[in-house]
Amino acid sequence: MKLYGGIDLHSNNNVIALTDENDRMIYRKRLPNDVETVLAALAPYRDALSGLVVESTYNWYWLVDALMEAGYRVHLANTAAIVQYSGLKYSDDDTDAAWLAKLLRLGLLPEGYIYPKAERAVRDLLRRRQRLVQQHTANILAVQNLFSRNRGRSISANEVRRLTPESVAELVADPHLALAIQSTVLAMRGQQAAIELLEREAWRQTKATPTWRALQTVSGIGRILGLTIVLETGPIERFGHVGHYASYCRCVGSQHVSNGKQKGQGNTKNGNKYLAWAYVEAANFAVRYNPQIKRYYQRKRAKTKAVVATKAVAHKLARACYHILREGSEFDVNRAFA
Repeated sequence: MKLYGGIDLHSNNNVIALTDENDRMIYRKRLPNDVETVLAALAPYRDALSGLVVESTYNWYWLVDALMEAGYRVHLANTAAIVQYSGLKYSDDDTDAAWLAKLLRLGLLPEGYIYPKAERAVRDLLRRRQRLVQQHTANILAVQNLFSRNRGRSISANEVRRLTPESVAELVADPHLALAIQSTVLAMRGQQAAIELLEREAWRQTKATPTWRALQTVSGIGRILGLTIVLETGPIERFGHVGHYASYCRCVGSQHVSNGKQKGQGNTKNGNKYLAWAYVEAANFAVRYNPQIKRYYQRKRAKTKAVVATKAVAHKLARACYHILREGSEFDVNRAFA
C-alpha cells in the first residue's frame, strides 16, 4: 500500500496527515516542532511513503533538511499556487495537511524549489546584506529630510555619507537636532561596517563562476549584485521560458482576462523579492552610467511614472540575464534595448 504525506507547518507545531491511494486517513497528529519527535512518528510508515509534502512557510529549512537527511522523498509546496475550493464549509490544519497529500497523489502539487543546504547560508548572508543596505538608504533619506525641513536646503547623499558627529555640530546649531542627526550617522557607520563584513565573507565563500563573469558584462551589475542574482536564481534550467524567469523576478504585471475583458488582478508579489530588488538596483545604475539605457528610460519616463520606467529597465535586464545565465553569452545592449 502506498502512502502520501502532507505536513501543515506552523511556528511552534506541525500537523502530519498520511493518506492511502483512496485518500483514507491512515495517520493524523499534531506534533511539536522537534526533529526527533517528527522522525519517530513517521518511522513506522517509512517504507510505504511515496513522498512527503511540506508547506513552504518561513521556517521550513529545519524540517525539510531533517527529512531529506533521513532519506524521505520531500516536496516543498508552493503555497501561493495552491487553491482549495472556496465554498468549503469547514477546514482546519488537519484538512490542509490532507489536501497537500492529495495533491501529491494526483500529481497536481505546485512545487517550490528546495535550495541546496550547502549554498543556502551564503545566499542568506547576501539577503541580510540587502536588508542592511535598505536600512542604510533609509537613514540617508532621514538625514536629508531633517536638513531640508529645518534648514530649508537639501543635502546630497554623498554629503550625508561624509558627515561625522563633529561636523554635524558645526552645521546644526540646535543641540537636539544635531543629536538626532548624529545618532543616525552613527547607525549608518555601523550598518556600513556590517555590509562590508558580509560582502567579504560572501565573496570568500563563493567562487567566481563563468556565469558570474558573464553577468559582469551587464550594465548596472557589479560584483555583489551579480553574486546575488546567481545565488537567488539557482539553476537557470528550472525556468523553462524567459517569461517564467521575468515573472519570478516580479518584473511583469498581473491581471486576469476573460473574453477580452479584465476580470481582476492576481498576486503581484508572487516571486522572489530579493531578485526583484537586485534588478531594480541594477536598473538604477544602468540608467545612470549607460547612455543607451538612459535614453530608453527617458522615453518610458515621458509616458509614465519614474518608478514604472525603472521597472521597465529592470524587466529588460532580467530577460537579458536569463539568456546570459542559460547560454553563457555576454550582454548585448543593442539587442536588449533596441
